[in-house]
Amino acid sequence: MANTAELGIAPGAVRSARGGLAALSLAMLLASLGTSIANVALPALGDTFDASLAQVKWVVLSYLLAVTAGVVFAGRLGDRFGRRRLLLAGLALFGLSSILCAAAPALWMLVLARVGQGAGAAAMMALTMAMAVEAPGKSGSALGLLAAISAAGTALGPAVGGALIALVGWRALFILCAVGAGTTLVLARISLHAASVPAAKPGQAAFTGTRLLLRDPLLATSLAAGPLVSAVVMAALVVGPFYLTYGLGQDAARVGLILSSGPIVAALAGVPAGRLTDRFGAFTVAAGGLGLMTLGCAALALLPRASGIAGYVLPIAVTTLGYGLFQTGNNSLVLLRAPGDRRGLVSGLLTLLRNAGLIGGASVGAAIFAYALAGEAPASASPDSVAAAMRTTFAAAAASVALAFTLLWSGQMLMSGWMPDEDSNLD
Repeated sequence: MANTAELGIAPGAVRSARGGLAALSLAMLLASLGTSIANVALPALGDTFDASLAQVKWVVLSYLLAVTAGVVFAGRLGDRFGRRRLLLAGLALFGLSSILCAAAPALWMLVLARVGQGAGAAAMMALTMAMAVEAPGKSGSALGLLAAISAAGTALGPAVGGALIALVGWRALFILCAVGAGTTLVLARISLHAASVPAAKPGQAAFTGTRLLLRDPLLATSLAAGPLVSAVVMAALVVGPFYLTYGLGQDAARVGLILSSGPIVAALAGVPAGRLTDRFGAFTVAAGGLGLMTLGCAALALLPRASGIAGYVLPIAVTTLGYGLFQTGNNSLVLLRAPGDRRGLVSGLLTLLRNAGLIGGASVGAAIFAYALAGEAPASASPDSVAAAMRTTFAAAAASVALAFTLLWSGQMLMSGWMPDEDSNLD
C-alpha cells in the first residue's frame, strides 16, 4: 500500500492514506456537485412550486452566497478548534440540510435548507485543501487531485442532475447528496484525525491581515492574482455561448458539447499539474499556467471567425489547461507559505477570492461584450459583429491574465531580494 506521503496526505493527519485521500476527495466532490446539480432542476422546481424564474433562482443563489459568506469563517474555525472536527461538522450539516431539501414542502423552505447546505459546503471546501497541503514534498499532487475532483464535480452536476430528474424527480438530487455526505462522514471519522499544527492563540485577531501579507509579498500577490484569473474563466463561460450561437450558428446541443471541452480539460489537467508542482515548484507551474492562459486568450482575440469551431475550441483548451496549472500551482504556493495555524483561514480566503472573481468575471465579461456590440442584441447582430465583440472581450481577458502574471512575478522578485523590501519597518 502507498504511504501517506506518496498520496499527498501528512503522515500525522490520517490513519489510512487511501481512506483519508478518499474522504477529502469525496468532500470536495460533494461541495462541487452542490454548486451545479440544482441548476438543471430549476424548471421542475418552478412547476412543483408554481414559482417564477426570479423566485426559483434563489435555490442556486442561496447556496453560492452561503459558501461565499462562510468559507473564510469556516476555515478560521478549523484553525481554532481543529480542522477534522470542523470538516466532520460541515459534512453533517451538508447531509442534514440535503435531507431537508429533499423533504421541503415549500420553496422558501428549500431555499433555507440550501443555505444550510452551502454553509456545510463552505467548511468542506476550505478544510479539504488545508488538510491536504500538510504533506512535505507531495502537497502539489494532493491539491492537483482536489482541483481535478472539483472541476469534475462542477461539470458532472448538470448531467447527473438531469438523469436523476428524468428517472426519479428533482428530490432525488438532494437524496443523492445526503447519501454521499453520510458515506463521506463515516469514512472521514475512520480515516482522519487532527493534524499536528500549532493552535492559534485565543487573543489573536481572526486574521493578522495587512501585516502578514506585507511581510510576505509573494503570498499577497498570489492571493491577488487568483480572482483576476477566475474572472477570465467565467467571462469565457458567459460570452462563449453567444459567440457559438450567433457568431458560428451552432444549435443548443452543439453549444453545450463544445462548452464542455473546457471543464473536461481542467479536470484532466489537475493530477498532472500536481505532479509538476511537486517536481518543478509551485511558482514555476503557476507562472507557466498564466503563460498558457495568455496565449489562449490572445489567440481568441486575434483569430477570425473563419477559423470556425476549431479556432474556438483549441484556444479554449489551451486557456483551461493553463487555468488548471495555475490553480494547482497557486493554491500550493499560497497554502505552503501560510503559517501552519492559519492554513484553514487562508484556504477559505482562496475560495472567497475565487468566487469573487467568478462573480466579477460574469458581470465584467458581459458588460465588455455588450459594449463592443454597441447596445445591439446578440440575436439581431451580424455574425461578424458578434465575433468582433468576442475578440474584444478576450483581448481584455488577456490583459487581466497579464496583470495576474505581473503581480505574481513582482511578489517573487520581492521575496528573492531583486527589488527593495519595503516591509522592513513594519514593527
